Amino acid sequence: MRPEPSCPRCGRTVQPPGLWTSAWQCDAHGPVAPLQGIRAPGTAALETLLPQARVPVWIPWPLPAGWVVTGFAEAGDERSGSLAVAVALSGPNPLGGVGEAVIVAEDPGIGLGARLAGLEGPDPGNGFDSGPPDAKVRFDGHEMALWNLDVGRDRAVYAGEALADWLWLVFASADTGMLMCEVKSLRDLRDMRDGGVALELPYGAPSPFLGRVLAPREEPE
Repeated sequence: MRPEPSCPRCGRTVQPPGLWTSAWQCDAHGPVAPLQGIRAPGTAALETLLPQARVPVWIPWPLPAGWVVTGFAEAGDERSGSLAVAVALSGPNPLGGVGEAVIVAEDPGIGLGARLAGLEGPDPGNGFDSGPPDAKVRFDGHEMALWNLDVGRDRAVYAGEALADWLWLVFASADTGMLMCEVKSLRDLRDMRDGGVALELPYGAPSPFLGRVLAPREEPE
């Protein structure tokens, strides 16, 4: 049984639409796109998610060696569709041990990417892209610029804009961010829904990072 929807920015339980509003409401952040429960890694979860996605369902492709898909999360409801989608991954950390990563696409103002990045959010913040980009990734023949955000925590974060949505890559731990130099291109898994070439995705155990950061909360942090 999936948990009740929560705020994508803080994890508090949200109130459903009622007589006077069509929006879900967070006591701290007002109208929000509700964060649904984390989906376990697997083909069934992906097939359920894809028809709802109103933003890209990004995955680095090819995946770094030894990396697998470890879960999905989305914000939105049946009326809006999924306005933010996160794909979790895990694999070898370049400096040893296991690393984790989450790649997020979202409409501006949703706040899921900022929460995973450890930022107040809901977006990367003014001036984050004032200098030259720190990385670039390709999709469908186009380059998309990304900037490294100084989050001051145990993770590395890159953010930019792609197809009019925010694009986030969040690595945990920080040194796992060294893998950014191996991420050259992205695929939108929605292409599978529209008759594109299906990818044989490798799946692993559910992501501890996704479960920890997106755990529902009743009180402010």
